[in-house]
Amino acid sequence: MKYFAKKLCTLIITLFIVSLLAFLAFQVISGDPATSRLGTHATPEQVEALRKEMGLDRPVFVRYGEWLVNFLRGDMGESYRYNMPVQDMIAEKLPTTAILILMACGLMIALAIPIGVFTARHAGGMFDRILTVTNQIVMAVPPVFVGILLSFAFGSLIRALTPVSFISYGDNFPRFILFMLFPALSIALARISMSVKLLRSSLLDEMERPYIRTAYSRGHSRDTALRRHALRNALIPVIVFMAVSAAEMVAGSIIIEQVFAIPGIGRLLLASISNRDYPVVQAIVLILAFWVVVVNFIADILSQYMDPRVRLG
Repeated sequence: MKYFAKKLCTLIITLFIVSLLAFLAFQVISGDPATSRLGTHATPEQVEALRKEMGLDRPVFVRYGEWLVNFLRGDMGESYRYNMPVQDMIAEKLPTTAILILMACGLMIALAIPIGVFTARHAGGMFDRILTVTNQIVMAVPPVFVGILLSFAFGSLIRALTPVSFISYGDNFPRFILFMLFPALSIALARISMSVKLLRSSLLDEMERPYIRTAYSRGHSRDTALRRHALRNALIPVIVFMAVSAAEMVAGSIIIEQVFAIPGIGRLLLASISNRDYPVVQAIVLILAFWVVVVNFIADILSQYMDPRVRLG
C-alpha cells in the first residue's frame, strides 16, 4: 500500500511540474498572442487593449493559478485563434489520436509476445536467425519511412485494403479502423521488434535459472517450464519496456499524423504552436503528460504485482 501511495504522489507531483513548465514556457519564447491575432499592421494601442482583454497584462503566476484551477474544474480556457472552448476543440480530435495509440499498443502486445516466445522456443533455428536479421533492419528504419512504405504498398498497390483518404470514426467506423491500421503499425513496428528481442533474451536467461532445473526434475518439459514458469518472470522487463514505448508513442503519433494526414490532436498541437494559441497548446501538453505518467504508473504497479521482489511494502 505504501508503494502504491508513493507512486501516486509521484504522479501528482509530476503532473503539477509539467503543468507549470508548460505554462511558463510560453511566457519566455518570442511572439505575442495579441500581435499574432491582430496581425503586424495593428497599432500598439490595439495590441495593448487586446492583451488586457485576454488577461495577458496580469502577473504570470496569477494567470497560472487561475488556469490550473479552471483546468481541474474542466474549463481549459478559450482558444486565442478560434474564440471557442479549448475542451471542445480537443474533444473533437482526441478520440482519433487515442484510438491510434491504443491500436499501436495493441499491435505491439499481440505480436511481440507470441513471436518472442516462439523465437525463444526455437533459439538457434532458421526462423530465429531470419527474425534476428529482420529485427535489426526494422529497428533501423524510421517510423516515418515505414509509414510511407505501408501507405504506398497497401494504399496504391492494394487499394481494396485501405481508403484513399481519412474517414472519421463517426462516419464509418470499420473503414476508419482499416485506415488507422497502417499508421498504428508504422508507430508500433520498431517497438515490436525491440520487444521480441528483449523477450527472447529474457526468456533464454530465465531458462538457465535454478528454478527451471527444479521444474525439469519434476518432469516438466522444456516448453511447459518456459510457459508456466519462465514466461512470467521474463515478461517483467518487457512490460516495463512496453510501458515506456506506449508513452513514447505519443511523439510518434504526432509525426505519423502528418504522414497520413490524420486530423488528430498532434496536428492540432503543431498548428496551435505556429498560431501562438497557448491555451490549446498548454491543455494538449498536460493531457499528453497525463498519458505518459499514467502509463508508467500502471507499469510500475504491474511489475510490483508480478514480482514480489520489487515490493517495498
